[in-house]
Amino acid sequence: MAMAEPEFRATGVRIERWPRSLTKAGQVLIKDGRLQLLTSYGRVIDSAPVRAVRAGKTWFSDEASAALTVNGKRYRLTMGQRDEEADASRVAGRFLKAVRGAGASEG
Repeated sequence: MAMAEPEFRATGVRIERWPRSLTKAGQVLIKDGRLQLLTSYGRVIDSAPVRAVRAGKTWFSDEASAALTVNGKRYRLTMGQRDEEADASRVAGRFLKAVRGAGASEG
């Protein structure tokens, strides 16, 4: 039985929980209606059904960042720590679209 491909996956993501950084090279995964924030070693930082996650652009930040609320905890994600800046903003846009799309399709 084949595993389903994730709806979204990004690596090299800086994950911060205000005011401190949790990882500089983490992973964000959306699969089977669930969002996971992972360390670079694959340890789960936080996880929740996508429909329970709030995501949006960050204020006063670059286009490669997104604000996220998971289980009542606020995070800031900065995509593409290893990529070109233009690619990072595109990844952040795909992330926001994936969260909104997954949440809407389950409602």
